[in-house]
Formats: sequence, structure tokens, C-alpha cells
Amino acid sequence: MLRGFLVIFLLCTIAIVAVFGFRGQMSTHPPTEVFPDMVRQMKVRAQAPLDLFADGRGPRLPVTGTVPIGYEMPKPKTPQTQPIEVGPWSHPYASFSVGTDYYNTGKMGDQWGTGIPLEMTGELMERGQQRFNITCAMCHGASAAGNGITKQYGLATVISLQDERLRKMSDGEIFNTITNGKNTMMAYGPNIIVPDRWAIIAYLRALQRSQNAAIGDVPEEHRAELDKPAPPPPAKGK
Repeated sequence: MLRGFLVIFLLCTIAIVAVFGFRGQMSTHPPTEVFPDMVRQMKVRAQAPLDLFADGRGPRLPVTGTVPIGYEMPKPKTPQTQPIEVGPWSHPYASFSVGTDYYNTGKMGDQWGTGIPLEMTGELMERGQQRFNITCAMCHGASAAGNGITKQYGLATVISLQDERLRKMSDGEIFNTITNGKNTMMAYGPNIIVPDRWAIIAYLRALQRSQNAAIGDVPEEHRAELDKPAPPPPAKGK
């Protein structure tokens, strides 16, 4: 028993001396760190050279077309109520939420509004498809059925945007969900500019309609084509 006490006492003494005994002493050698906790990292410092790249520069130029989060593009001096032309993609109102109107909040008064406050063009839909596939499809799936790749890795809370509740949800409430997030969905307001949010909603409405279409959605001049029998499959070669 005495031997065990002496062993424990000796170990405690060594530990105390190791931790506190040499504090405050000066040395030209770097200190021994058992758990440095990323105090010293392998990183590129500002304006420091780096041999990894051919030009020897550590800091890299931003990718073409990127802007800082929260940056607002210059806006024309026209009222925001006028029709908005969507160009290839240099939007006249390419900004983050900066106002209290429907365009920036999705609200009409104290209620969620409905309607896309942008001119519905092919370019807008293409932009919405691109942004949806980049930002939303990994969770909600390419057809918005809630079967994105993240669901295969345990994110079981992703819902289908084809549900009746979501199809009847107002555009403004969907805009608010994109902006501020909901449940396990993060807020995309700091990352997606306002016109892109509306472009995503416009494309989502097209997806929802494509998966829940009725005969009344088909123009009368094209309904006859639906009654035509499908062509037979090509014959297999012997």
C-alpha cells in the first residue's frame, strides 16, 4: 500500500513540475505543445509568396463574376414598380433584400403575397433552373420530389416540394423560406440575390405544374396530339 502511494505521489509531482515548473522561463527554442489546437496552421498569409502556383503568389484572384456577400449592384433610377427586364444575367435589381416591399420581402401588407414580380421570360426560367439545380436540387431533387442526394446520406427531413401544401403555398411565403430558412434548411438570403430567388420560385412553379398537370393545362390546339397512339418500338435485329 505504501509503495502504491509513493508511486502515485511521484507521478503527481512529475506532472505538476512538467506543467507549472518551467512556466515563465526564457528560451530560444519553440515550446513543446502537446495539444496545439491549430494555434499554428499551414496557411497562406496575406501578401505571402507560395510555391504551389506557377506565379508564386499565395493570394489568388477571385473567380470571374463573384461579388462579396451583401454587395449591391448599382440600380437605375427607375421606380421598382415598372416591368423588370431580365438580361443575360445582369439584372437591374441584382441586390440582396434591402426594402420592405413585396419584391424584397414576399409580403403584401401583413400577408404573404402571390405572383412573380419579374417579367416571365425564357431567360428567367433558364436562370431559375440553373439556380435551382445549383442550390436546391441536392436536397429537394431535380424534380423537387424531395429525393436529392443528401437524403441518401441521412438528411431524412427533406420534404417534397410537390406536396399539395407546398403547391398551394403562396409565392411570398416560399420567398421568405428561401431568404430566412426553415427547420433544417439554412437561410439563403445572404447567398442568393433577390431576382434569383424569384427566378427559382418561377421555375419551381413550372416543376410543380409539370408533375401535377391536368388536361385543362394543355392548349386546345395541342390536345389532339395526346390522343395519338404511341409509335411502336423499333424491331430488334436478329
